[in-house]
Amino acid sequence: MDLNKRLIIAVVLSFVILFGFSYLFPKPKAAHTEANATAQSTVTQRAAAETGAAPAPAAGGETAPGASAPAPKTAKAATAKPGEMLAHVDTRKYSMKIDRFGRIESVILKQHKYRDKDGNPLELIDPSKTMPLEVRFSDPRLNSEAFKIPYTASAKELNASTGAATLTLTQKLPGVTLVKRLTFHPDGEYDLKVDVSKKVEYFITSGHRPEADKSRYMIVRGVLVRDAKGVITTIEDGKAKETTKIPDATILSSFDRYYASLFYNFDHPFQVIITPDTKNDPLPFVRSDDSLSLKAYVGPKEWKLFEHLDPRLTDAIEFGWFTFLAKPFFRVMLAIYNFVGNWGWAIVLFTLLVKLVLFPLSYKGMMSMQKLKDLAPKMKEIKERYGKDPAKMNQQMMALYKKHGANPMGGCLPMILQIPVFFALYRVLLNADELQGAPWILWIHDLSRQDPYFILPILMGATMFLQQHITPNTMTDPMQQKIFKWFPVLMTFFFLTFPSGLVLYWLTNNTLSIAQQYYINRAYEKHKKRFKEKHGDKA
Repeated sequence: MDLNKRLIIAVVLSFVILFGFSYLFPKPKAAHTEANATAQSTVTQRAAAETGAAPAPAAGGETAPGASAPAPKTAKAATAKPGEMLAHVDTRKYSMKIDRFGRIESVILKQHKYRDKDGNPLELIDPSKTMPLEVRFSDPRLNSEAFKIPYTASAKELNASTGAATLTLTQKLPGVTLVKRLTFHPDGEYDLKVDVSKKVEYFITSGHRPEADKSRYMIVRGVLVRDAKGVITTIEDGKAKETTKIPDATILSSFDRYYASLFYNFDHPFQVIITPDTKNDPLPFVRSDDSLSLKAYVGPKEWKLFEHLDPRLTDAIEFGWFTFLAKPFFRVMLAIYNFVGNWGWAIVLFTLLVKLVLFPLSYKGMMSMQKLKDLAPKMKEIKERYGKDPAKMNQQMMALYKKHGANPMGGCLPMILQIPVFFALYRVLLNADELQGAPWILWIHDLSRQDPYFILPILMGATMFLQQHITPNTMTDPMQQKIFKWFPVLMTFFFLTFPSGLVLYWLTNNTLSIAQQYYINRAYEKHKKRFKEKHGDKA
């Protein structure tokens, strides 16, 4: 009984921490200035040199004579001035600007569902941070020149809305010429080919992660790398403490909640070096000293598009610790959506499916709780009678459990087993780009945003209160009772600003749990009646 109580209290407090702490006390984010980035990169480079990092394989399969961290960006001419755009690219997905140093300085998404809180078209790139396609050289002098000498472009305007189109960017540096060939496709992916006129060590980045999502939920943001064996390494913002090298990467993604700037090549793995910036956020680079060919993408993490490009690319969609459950859950939910054509109803039907699958487990747990509730007076009596003799007390308790078919772990074990399911669903509904701009019914026009009238959270709190009222409770401690009494109120408060898709899942789950509890309550009454008929009044 004490174990059950402690576990339930721990679960309640875990939910409060999960939903409340990360929202009420978000991690402060300070702006990264170019000067600070330069200083930190210099420190990182010196540290790498001092530690004597082992040589890493170069892109062509040879051994580099000492692969180091990228050289720091030079402070002079590090950012382009307004009006110095080199090229403009249009696809069906976005409008892109490339600055005079061959970097992607702006990506504005075209689809109507991608809007900021003021209704303006969504900008993915923060030009004050390290931008995608920036190239740095390990040679400090050459690197300094790279941020002084601008690129030239084969075209000022490029339209890839209906078919592939190629843009060639050329930078003529002292002793070496670097050429980037970018072939854009209508859906937003592009092919990247980098050529250098002679062998020279350089680094090209997917950039600092997109800055489009400003939410305060418990979201993973940072850098994700998938290696040739399918092992995924994720370094979150604020947790990049040292330079990390991955010699055989197949995916490199700088990502936030919904969006990513990524490189990938499954046929020819590439070397990735991740360095920390001033706030210990990860900054990734691909190292090469010769020609380099990568496929690339910048935009929303759309499951269907990634699966179309290469099913392995769906590994770039980050679902957290329970990805092993979240990915199959999303596949099932996507199949339901393809059938019903509405993400809101897909959430409702998927929740019903999960309830049906878990019903045998829930049934055993709830029946056990009912039995323990009825046995509470007899258990109290045993404790009072044999409290000074623990061995005798445990013996009497076990005999009582055996007679009534009760299991003291029966109520909490099903709860433990269902926690991973909940967290996986939580991450799916919080991270799935497909829910952006997806309507349900009536006033719910976007399942990724909060309910504008707070109807769903209030209904969720009401169903949670009703569910609590009809669920057997064996608690006698006043503090525990108060926590449970106020739990629906706390959850309602936290859920007021949560995405309506997540609240819809919880509301549906509560409603189904209430129906399930009523069914089990009736089943238990029949069980008690049969038990009394068999054992008489002594039961």
